[in-house]
Amino acid sequence: MRKPIVAGNWKMHKTREQARQLVYETRTDLLAIEAVESVFCPPFTALEAVAELVAGTPIGVGAQNLHWEEQGAFTGEISAEMLADVCAYVIIGHSERRAMFGETDETVRKKMRAALAAGLIPIVCVGETYDENQGGKTGEVVTRQVRAAFDGLSAAEASGVVVAYEPVWAIGTGLAAEPEGANAIIRDTIRAPIAGMFSSEQADRVRVQYGGSVKPVNAGDFFSQPDIDGALVGGASLKAADFIAIVRAAAG
Repeated sequence: MRKPIVAGNWKMHKTREQARQLVYETRTDLLAIEAVESVFCPPFTALEAVAELVAGTPIGVGAQNLHWEEQGAFTGEISAEMLADVCAYVIIGHSERRAMFGETDETVRKKMRAALAAGLIPIVCVGETYDENQGGKTGEVVTRQVRAAFDGLSAAEASGVVVAYEPVWAIGTGLAAEPEGANAIIRDTIRAPIAGMFSSEQADRVRVQYGGSVKPVNAGDFFSQPDIDGALVGGASLKAADFIAIVRAAAG
């Protein structure tokens, strides 16, 4: 049985003090929901503040990006080793990074290796655009992204990766995939390629989230699907009551 994982991607929101306030407003309720793994992913500037408030608890903390090099002349970047000092998770290959900052399948693969080498747990994002979806290319695109991300990993490394299926057209638009359709995509274009690269048992161990306009009103429908193990939550994770409700829905 895979333990559900719900991660809040705060994107470019929250100062250090605002981040602390959101943790204060959610921490007690989240700790009471033991059946679900909760993760906060604040901006870099708030990582340490958030980590201090959840230290010693099961609540996880994750970064939103990293560079694949250990160090060097990469102004504005941050390495996996630096992040490992303050957090356990890192989001890799989010569609906003791919679309606006030039992320490619190759850079995602490099970042995956760097994260795992530093002991971080990657939350690797995959998903198709609206045009790709309407053009019948969802399977092709998502399968390619999955294979690139897992390329070169050992079976042990692969089993610890979290995958977030985020159809690009559903992120921040208010639109969401149909739960049954999202489950089919996860089964056929995420778990199936992983099974082909490793084994069916290995594919079954990988936790796969759904992301894209997840809200309290629809979260339960996604979590009722057999291949969806949680959510990567954007806007709703910035509201304490909404994030708590989504985590509760994941608990069943």
